Amino acid sequence: MPPTSDHTLQPRQLLALVPGTLLLFGIGIAGKGLEAMGAWLQAAHHIPFPRIEYVLWAIILGLLISNTMPLPKIFRPGIATYELWLKLGIVLVGAKFVLRDVLHIGGMSLVLVFFELIFSLTVMTLLGKIFKLPPKLTSLLAIGSSICGVTAIMAAQGAIEPEEEDTSTAIAAILTLGALALFTFPAIGHALHLGQQSYGIWTGLAVDNTAEATVTGALYGDEAGRFAILAKTARSAFIGFVVLGYAVYWASKGQASRVERKALFLWQKFPKFILGFVAISILATAGFFTAPQLKSLGNLSQWAFLPAFAGVGLRTQLRDLVNQGWRPILVGVLGEIFIALVTLGMVFAIYHHGGMQ
Repeated sequence: MPPTSDHTLQPRQLLALVPGTLLLFGIGIAGKGLEAMGAWLQAAHHIPFPRIEYVLWAIILGLLISNTMPLPKIFRPGIATYELWLKLGIVLVGAKFVLRDVLHIGGMSLVLVFFELIFSLTVMTLLGKIFKLPPKLTSLLAIGSSICGVTAIMAAQGAIEPEEEDTSTAIAAILTLGALALFTFPAIGHALHLGQQSYGIWTGLAVDNTAEATVTGALYGDEAGRFAILAKTARSAFIGFVVLGYAVYWASKGQASRVERKALFLWQKFPKFILGFVAISILATAGFFTAPQLKSLGNLSQWAFLPAFAGVGLRTQLRDLVNQGWRPILVGVLGEIFIALVTLGMVFAIYHHGGMQ
C-alpha cells in the first residue's frame, strides 16, 4: 500500500468518527426537542416547564452524560470533532454580516480587544506571582485568558515547552471559568438591561474559549450570539502574536526552543477559520447569495452549532476541574472577574454612553 499523508483521513479513520459525531448530533437534536416540548407544555397545557433554549439543553445533556457514565472509547474520536463543527458554524455566520458592519464593529472590537489583551496579560501575570504559581503555568493562564482559552494554551504548549501538569492545570482552570460564564453572564446582562449588540461584544471580549463565548452569546439571543462571534474572532486573530511573544521570552531565558522563522510561525498559529468568516461576509456583501440562500446558510450555521454545543458539555469533566488544586482556580477566577468588570465598563462607555445598543 502506498504511503499516505498524515493529514489524509483513511476510510477506517472516517468510520471511527461516526459514533461520536452521531452522539453529538443526537444530543443537539434532543436539546432542540426539549426546548420545543417545554414551549408546547406551557402553551397547550399550562404545565410549568423550564424555558431553556436548546443551546443550554445540549450542554446540560452533555454534562449529564459525561459526568454520570463512562463513555466508551469508540465515541472519543467523533466527540473531538466538535471544534470543527464550531468553526464551520462561525464561518457560515459570516453571511449574516455585510462587510461594512464587520469593518465598523470589527474596528471598534479591535480597539477593545487591544486593551483587553494588555489588561488580561498584566492581571494574570501579577496574580500568578502573588500566589506563587509556576512561571510557565502563569504564562499559560495569561495566554488562555487573553486570547481564546484552551486553543491558545495548546498553541502555546509547543512554543514555550511547559510541564504537562502545567498545561492540564491551565486547561482545567479555563474550562471551569467557561462553565461559570454560561450561567453568570446572561443573568448579568439581563440585570443590567444590556442590548443584544453590547452584550454580545462584552461576551466575546470576556469569555475565553471560543465555544463557551459562542454559547454564552447565543443564550442571550441570536443577535447577541453573532456579535459575540465577531468580537471573539477579532480577539482570536492575535493568537500568533501573543504566543510568539511568549516563545521569544522563554527562549531568551534558555527554557524554550528559538523561533527561527517568525512569519511562518505566525501563519501556522493564525486561526484559518477567520479567513472563511471574512470571505463569506465579502460574498454576502457583493450580493453573491440570494435571500433564500442566505437563509439556508443561516440554517446551516445552526445545524453546525448543534454538535458544537453538545461537545462543550461532553468534554467537561467536573471531577477533573476540582482535582487541580485551589491556587490556579483562584487565580483564574480573580483574574476573570477583573477582566469581566473592566471589559463591561469599556462596553458601557462605548455602547451606552455613545448611544449605541
